Amino acid sequence: LLVQCTPSEIRPMPPTCDYLLRFQPLFRRYLWGGRRLGTMLGKPIGAWDDYAESWEIVDRADDQSVVLAGPLAGRTLGELVREHGAELLGQHASHQQFPLLMKLLDCNRTLSVQVHPNDEQASRLNPPDLGKTEAWVVLHADPGSKIYAGLTPGATPASIASAIDENRIEDHLHSFNANVGDCIFIPAGTVHALGAGLVIAEIQQASDTTFRLFDWNRVDAAGNPRPLHVEQSLAVIDYATGPISPQRPRALEAGRERLVECDKFVLDRCTLSAPRRIGGDGRFHLLAVVDGAIEVSGDPVDTPLATGATALLPAAAGAIELRPQGGALVLDIFLPD
Repeated sequence: LLVQCTPSEIRPMPPTCDYLLRFQPLFRRYLWGGRRLGTMLGKPIGAWDDYAESWEIVDRADDQSVVLAGPLAGRTLGELVREHGAELLGQHASHQQFPLLMKLLDCNRTLSVQVHPNDEQASRLNPPDLGKTEAWVVLHADPGSKIYAGLTPGATPASIASAIDENRIEDHLHSFNANVGDCIFIPAGTVHALGAGLVIAEIQQASDTTFRLFDWNRVDAAGNPRPLHVEQSLAVIDYATGPISPQRPRALEAGRERLVECDKFVLDRCTLSAPRRIGGDGRFHLLAVVDGAIEVSGDPVDTPLATGATALLPAAAGAIELRPQGGALVLDIFLPD
């Protein structure tokens, strides 16, 4: 028996989350920003000179990455998690929110000295949030650019509070000169600041909770200082965390090294001189090109992913081939088992 359907009865198949996803960046302008997100990383910034952050992949309430191309163009990352959670997240489909946030930062001026709470501390905030463990990869460093990471030995809440009052907090901060390629792991509770002259790729938990401990006595155009959160900062600092230095990469297979492995994310760096396959392991992968350019199989955008470009490979996309144009460095970020 042949049954004919009228056009109104034919329903198109819903799009599936099974291809490489590129997103529109969300920009943040702060007093410490500059223009290198555009001039160095090719982001479509406007005319201002204080572009500080490009939120590349984010799912936080009204802050939503929007798909650029393909059948899911125009959909937000939050919608994909809700409607295509198993396809997108694979073995981590129990997450109700995309668990990571990918940023690029232009540190034209030194950032404030700050600290982030852990998951338990952040859960008691109003409204509750995730904690914020993060990692940085240095994409550019002016000569003498500093990173502040961790406290000098013996710091206490009282000594930190006194140092802030006496304008000598730097005496308690461990610092070092940054180099391109450095990876710095910042667990929640670590006091830290990025110095002037740096361009950074940052991966973190999907949190935006920051407590500002000190802001170098800066004021805005109206002569007002930015708010500080000294009491909250002193309460969440992990005083057992001493000086932090760049990670020592651990070689895995040829052309892949592990930079960070923690309970929040895994961060690998791949050196590509020939095609390489990534994915097909039942989980999503965040990809960030930090040098060079690559073409990706199944990419609906007809331009290569060049330095500063990011993309999300859903679990359902399976293994894809990355084809470098000459050579390329690519960060591969995923959740641990």
